Amino acid sequence: MMAPFADSDGYDVAVIGAGLAGAATAWELARRGVATLLVEAFHPGHRQGSSHGSSRIFRRSYADPLYVELTGQAADCWDELESDAGTRLRHRVGMLDFGTRRDPVRLAEQLAASGVPHELLSAREAAERWPQLRYDGGPVLYHPDAGRLDADATVAACVERAVAHGAELRSGTRVSRLERLPSGQVRLHGPGLDHAVVRAERVVVAAGAWLPGFGLPFRLPPLTVSQHEVFHFRRREDQWREDRWREDSGPEWPAFLHAAGLLQAYGLPSGADGGGGGTFKVGLSGRGRSTTAGTRSGVVEPLVRHAVSDYIRHRLPGLDPEPVAESSCLITSTPTRDFVLDRAGSLVIVSACSGHGAKFAPLLGRMAADLALGKSVAHPRFALSSGPRTAPRYQHQM
Repeated sequence: MMAPFADSDGYDVAVIGAGLAGAATAWELARRGVATLLVEAFHPGHRQGSSHGSSRIFRRSYADPLYVELTGQAADCWDELESDAGTRLRHRVGMLDFGTRRDPVRLAEQLAASGVPHELLSAREAAERWPQLRYDGGPVLYHPDAGRLDADATVAACVERAVAHGAELRSGTRVSRLERLPSGQVRLHGPGLDHAVVRAERVVVAAGAWLPGFGLPFRLPPLTVSQHEVFHFRRREDQWREDRWREDSGPEWPAFLHAAGLLQAYGLPSGADGGGGGTFKVGLSGRGRSTTAGTRSGVVEPLVRHAVSDYIRHRLPGLDPEPVAESSCLITSTPTRDFVLDRAGSLVIVSACSGHGAKFAPLLGRMAADLALGKSVAHPRFALSSGPRTAPRYQHQM
């Protein structure tokens, strides 16, 4: 472990960005006894990036064996975080995968190879158990260990526990420039920082959608930022409880991913985002608009709202097709949808979670902390310079 600085403005590691990845990194570092500074340009839990909301999918169903393995590691990390925070962050709801592009048979093979509990059902069997969805006619994969993640509660828990373990939080503090010092340390510049001459042995940059304009001293892999909209719908049942299970089939309203042709849709229980009362969140992948973190409109596109409501009418008869709540968020992606998680000199970069990174948050924090403390690589596919990045082979998103 690095020796702490003698003065109050020196840290072993500074983490820039208190979103899911940054907050988890600060928590992981602080609980290891590392002198940690967490710097957030807005405030933890803000709505200017990608880490807000109460409804994100945790799933094991990936066609890519790397991510099946990583979701297993992430599940252990979620258990550790929940134990330290003393609060529930992952809510088990189960999940359905269906449609030709989801390829449920291949997904089932990957889950079987990793020993993940699952069932491969016919469309008729799925319709008997979950009649609120309409299926394509092909096989349907169900795995019960999937869940809903509360991103807002996770960020809050990571920040609270990081501070409890000794980290310092500076909210409303934007880092405008990083300066490498001859000593190998890094000095942070920005309003509220310059007068304090804040410096650190290592800096973890977890700036999310703000990373492409951050001004790093090296080239990043190609990153695209897009704004996506999600919508929340009321169930048609008169009574419903989110934690209610039917003994014969599992949860009454599991999460789902449906991909066929050009369509890819997803849904899951809304949590608090839908205003309570058992609402259900639905969105369409691939409908995002190119933007930047600083210029995003935040305005929901009427055509997207219409397309999602039309999907509800045709595919989810158990929902009222008029949304009761809606919001937008930013997704920062690489061409392969792999993460960027690597170190260059004194800087560790954590970014481009490509719409499917929330489920890995505490694991990303562990991997970033390892890099900051000397580990050479998180995974070769996440390297800053891992060769040409081509179109994705797998459906990673969400």
